[in-house]
Formats: sequence, C-alpha cells, structure tokens
Amino acid sequence: MANRSRKLTPKASKPNQPRAGGMKRIVKKPQKKLKRGSWFSSILAIAILLSSASLIMAFAWISVLFMFNPDKVSWLNKILPTWAKIPLGKHERPQTLKQIKLDLSKKNQIFGETLPLHQDVKTSFLLPVFQQRANCQSDCEELVELRVYERSVELEFKSQSENYYYLATQLPITGPDESFLISSLLDGTSEPQDISIPLPLTEVQRFEGKTPSSGVWFDLRGKRQQGSSSIRYGYVVYYNPERTNLLQMLSWTSPNGQLPKWQQVTGDGTKELVIDQTVGLEPHLQVYQVKPLKLFLKPIQLEAISLKSSTLKDSAYQNALSIARSGLWTPAFEWLKFIKKQRKGVLPEAAQAQMDLIRLHSQLTKIQAQKIWVSPSQEVLADLIDGRWEKALQVFEASPHNAQEIAILLKSDEKRLWNRTVAALQVNPNRREVQAWFALILAVQRGEEHANSWLKAQPKITKENLDYIQGLLARLNGEGTKSQISSTHPSQIVGTVQPITQVTNTEWLQPNSPADLKLTDNQVWYQVEVSAFNDGKRWLNFPFENFNPPKTDTAKFFWKTLGITSDPEIQIVVWLQNGEQKITIAAIKAVQLQGKVLRLLVAVPKIPDNQNDVLQPKPLALTNAALEWVQPSPITLRELHQQNPQGVKVMLSSLWKSLQESGEVTPGAIPSFEQRQEKVGDWPVQVIDLTNNAQPEIILTISPAAIASLNHPTPEVQGENTEQRRDRTIILSDGNKVIYTDFTGNYLQRLSAIAKLSGVQSLALLVENAHNYSLRRWSEKNQRFE
Repeated sequence: MANRSRKLTPKASKPNQPRAGGMKRIVKKPQKKLKRGSWFSSILAIAILLSSASLIMAFAWISVLFMFNPDKVSWLNKILPTWAKIPLGKHERPQTLKQIKLDLSKKNQIFGETLPLHQDVKTSFLLPVFQQRANCQSDCEELVELRVYERSVELEFKSQSENYYYLATQLPITGPDESFLISSLLDGTSEPQDISIPLPLTEVQRFEGKTPSSGVWFDLRGKRQQGSSSIRYGYVVYYNPERTNLLQMLSWTSPNGQLPKWQQVTGDGTKELVIDQTVGLEPHLQVYQVKPLKLFLKPIQLEAISLKSSTLKDSAYQNALSIARSGLWTPAFEWLKFIKKQRKGVLPEAAQAQMDLIRLHSQLTKIQAQKIWVSPSQEVLADLIDGRWEKALQVFEASPHNAQEIAILLKSDEKRLWNRTVAALQVNPNRREVQAWFALILAVQRGEEHANSWLKAQPKITKENLDYIQGLLARLNGEGTKSQISSTHPSQIVGTVQPITQVTNTEWLQPNSPADLKLTDNQVWYQVEVSAFNDGKRWLNFPFENFNPPKTDTAKFFWKTLGITSDPEIQIVVWLQNGEQKITIAAIKAVQLQGKVLRLLVAVPKIPDNQNDVLQPKPLALTNAALEWVQPSPITLRELHQQNPQGVKVMLSSLWKSLQESGEVTPGAIPSFEQRQEKVGDWPVQVIDLTNNAQPEIILTISPAAIASLNHPTPEVQGENTEQRRDRTIILSDGNKVIYTDFTGNYLQRLSAIAKLSGVQSLALLVENAHNYSLRRWSEKNQRFE
C-alpha cells in the first residue's frame, strides 16, 4: 500500500529549480540583467507618481481653501499675473476701518461704535450699522445691521501699517412691532392691538461681567416716552464664536424702563437673564435660563422659567403654584419652603427654578409692603399684593376717610385683587380676613346685597365672623370724607431753599383764591423743596413716590397733612462767610406736587445769596417744631483713650483704614498706635447713642488742616489743599465699624447736625447732599442710616 501511494502521488519539484544543469546556467544571467533594469525603471516611475500625487494633493487642498475660505490662498496673488489673480470669495477683500467707514457712507449708513468680541478689540469686533431716520427730532440713528469683523492674518495684509479686517458675518436688524410694546402695557383685560409699525433700535451694548456660555451677549435697545415714563424695548443677541454667527435670541420690553441683566437666580451656578416688566406695584419678572439645543448653527436657546405646569405630582405644590400665578408671591414662597423642608431640602431642578422665581417676586412685594405710605389706599394695595390680609384690614378700619379711599381703590380694581382673593379662598375657603376682602370687593363692584348673599351662603362661616364682616361692609356707607389726620398738629417740615424768578398761579395749590399770591414791597419768592415732613402720625421722606392726594379739596388736604393750617410759617437758615447763622421767617403761600417732588412757595425778605459758595452749607428751611438739635459735649481722643484704652486702639485702626481707602491718607503700612495717637490725640470726638442699642457711637468731625497734617506735617503744606474744603465727619459704631462717612471722594455729602424728631425714638442725621438735605435714621434691619 505504501509503494502504491508513492506512485499515485509523485514528488513535486521546486518551482524555480531547473530540471537540467545546463539549462540552469543559460537562464540565470538574463535574470540578473532584468532585475537591475527593473529597479531603475521602478524608481523613475515612483518619482513620477509621487510628484503627480503631490501636485494633485496640493491643487486639491488649494481648491478646498478657495471654495471655503478664499482669504487663505490670497498669497498666490503675489505670484500670479493680473489676469489670473484669485477672486476673494464671500469675504471679499479685507479692508481697513477707514475703508469700511467710507463704504458705509456711500450707502448713507453710519459707522457705529465698535464693541470688542475678545479682550483685544483689534483682533475682532462687532460693528453696529445705523441709518438716519426720516422726519426725526430725537434718537434719529436707527440700527439696521450688525456686522462682525475679524482681523486678516495673511502675510499680504499683516505686514501693512494699518490693520485689515474681513467681514465674518452679518445680521440685518428690524425693530420690534409696536404691538409688541403695547401688549406689555395691557392689564390682561384689554384686547391686544395688531399694529405692525416697527419701532427703532438706537443703542447697542455688550453685557459685561460673567455671562453664560463661551460667546458674547449683546443688548439692542430703544426707548419710547409714554407720558412721564420711559418704556424700554429691544433684542438680546448672542455671538457664537465657534460658528462665527450672530443669533437673535429674545425680544424684550420693560414698561418701567429697566434694562435686562444677568443675575444669579437659581442655585445651579449659572446666571439667568432677568427682564423686569413690573408695572406700578405689580411685580412681573421674566427669568430666562440658557439651555442647550441640538442644532449646529444654534447650540443654545433662552428658555423662560414657567409656572404654568407643576413639575411635582404633589397637590400642595400645585396649590402653591396656583396662588403664585394669582400674584400671592410671599404666601406661595412660604408654602414652598415648607414643602422643601418636608422633602429634606431637595427639589428637582425644574421645581427649584420655579421656587427661585417665586422668591424673586416675593422679595419685591415684601419691600413694598414694608414701606411707609402716605396714601391709605396705596398702603392697602401693597399689603394685599403681599398677602397681608389682616394688616390691610387694620388700615381699612383705622378711619372713615381710609375706608372711603380704599373703597375707590376696590371699585377701580381690574381683577388683580379679585384674582388673589379667589385663589386664596380656593386654598383656604374659611379664612376670615380673605372672606372679608372678597366681600368688600363684591360690595363695591356688585352691591352690598350681593356681598351679604355670598357671605350667608358660606357653609362654615360662624356668626361672629359674619357679624364682623358685615360691620366692615357698613363702613363703606359711612361718613367717609373726614380725615383722621389732625388739622391742628404742628407743622414739621425740613427742606432746601431755592430762588424762583417767576410764579404762575395755576401751577400752585392754595386753599384760598389765587389773589393771595402777592408780595409786599420788601418780599421776594423762594421755593422750598421738601426733604421730609411729619403728617401728624409719622415722618415721610423724599422721594414722595406714593403721595395720592384726593382730586377734590386738594389744597386743603395738603394744608392739613403738612400742618400749615395751624403753623403757616417756616424758618430760612443761611450760613454767612464768617460762619454765623442768619434766620429769616418766611410765610408759606402755596404747595406744589410734581412727580415725586413736593415744593412750598414762600414769601420772605431777600436772603443772603451763598448758592455758589462751596464752602458754605446750602440754605436750610425748617419749621419751628420740626427738629430738636442735639449737641453732645466734645472730648479729645486722648481723653477717650483714658476711659476706654482697648476700644480706642481698635477704633483708630478702623479710622486709619477708612481714610486710606478714601484716598485722604497715603496708602501703606498703618503706623503704630503711639504714632497715630500722637497725630490725632487732640482731635475732638462726640460720644452718643445713634443706633438705639444703649451703646454709644463715636463721632469725629475732622478739619481739612487735620487731614493734611497726617500726610504733610509742615504748616505751609497744610494750607495748600484746605482752602476749598469743609469739615467732614466719620461715625464709628460701638463695634468700631464705620457706619457713616463724609469721606466719599466727591465732597458732596456733609453731616450738618444731629437732631431728635418728634415721635421717633432714635436720633436722626441731617445730611447735606449735592442738591438738598436728607434726614437719615438708623435701620435696625439693614444696619445702616437710611
């Protein structure tokens, strides 16, 4: 079997091995010659192929550059003949700023102020392009386009003396329609109007500071005057450096003239865009978060935090959102805080954002409710907006006059208070104070019978609550016009005196006929701009934002409120050049309220004119009962150190740091205590409790010469910079912190005196400002003089 196998499978010969030796010699020599020739041919072929491939690749790369960025191959224009030069694709040829400006002027367009896109404005910038509006009298340059320019880095242009820029991207701009602006002013009960007239955008500003994402945010805005207020509107535009494009992200409007701002609202570490659309006392804040998008050209969007849907399947949370949507921000926020506490301080991200939006509104309504209001109706409105039902009822019950004025408020209410009471009753239908306000609104808008029917239909109302609320309804039919403010309380007014050259009778309110506006032979007219006054119950300070006098008997209202009925005289205090005071008695003839400014028209013999003397205090007007001056006896710092050694050491360090920060003392190392005491030991100080905490504060009034001596001890240098200065004051608390200072750098603020006000426990500071005087009292809550 083995032999048969070998015969059937003969042994294979080697493929390159010849069968005969002679044949082997003949074949071998030609093979060597063929290999050598083939090697040279191969090298030559490879070289040709490589050269061709390189050229092909080079041409391909240049073609790609030419198609997508022609500027990158502009260097070829240096070696190509004129007829063969490469046209510079979509960017055209780079230009200098002068050339860009010239091109725009040829199109009747205006070169705006360039805004940097990076730290170096020479590298790239945003250029607003404006156009002159026809038949225009103000803000006549209208924004029509935004352009982004980037500096050319090609050798052809980089070596030039001027910078060359190519147009990277552009965005045509048309202002928002007028209907968009009008819709922001509607109260929700009026029908929106379809007005397609575009409003002009006149300004472009970059958002400064830290903003979200890696790009640059811009605010395009315009302004429209509506009565005495300015309405702002505009667009928010984002420049995306990765895609080199401009994106119009948002249209905005603000009825109160506030500009958009980036603010930390939620707790995720990224700022949100806040648009303030508050109208009057009704807060309305739109808060937008930056959210990612899966779009190549628009990778982000601005998404508003909405309260329309609940992110938690929780009935209590849904109720909180419901009352927040009605405008009861503070009760909603308090409820959400309780819910969050129950959930161990953790809420989903979307729910936390909703809570933060409600908190932001609550902060505004709380501030309004804590203000001192002149008008009872405004005080009640602020209280009800903040959900302070019981406090608002106390104001209603305070007097018949209050009840009648508040009834007018409820009668004219366009559902904002109604919606709040409805939402509050849905959550807690048995709360007496809310039932009372619901019944009062029903009574003034639909009749008392309707209100009583509703009250009796309430299933769980007690007889006691029914009688109480019906008693409130009876007040609506009371006498009503009698003011609770005493007409015999003494006049307590503080203000600044200004000369007035012309008096128009119709611009001033007088309780008697206009014929009373007459002067005797030796009198002239002055006007007193009121800084503060007492209405018989409390002190009110400028600006008088919520002064709401009645439309009838307005002059009598002012006469009673200001106490002029019992005391129609006011003192005019003028400081003479020798430091003496001259007091002249003036007669109050008329009153004027313009916006937030309250003025008195007074007749008085001509007073010395020191209006242009910066070294003298401004003339001061005050009634006899307005202030009681407080003048603590001064002691020296050296004497104070003997009484309180450790306290004075700390106080002097705080004093020195404050003077260094204000630039009055040369910065650097603080001298030793002994050196400081040697310099200031003889300075006079006053010790008195100004913060009503039974602990004395330290008041230092420092002369210009004393300040100069700290830097320049020689007498001749001391007088160089002291002639045009006045004494300034610094006050340190019992904890040795600076709580008041005149060393603000502008020399326009001076502490004039310390005074005691009637009906007020703590003392007040009378401070002279740039244009007027102000009374400042210590705020325990904010830990400062306000």
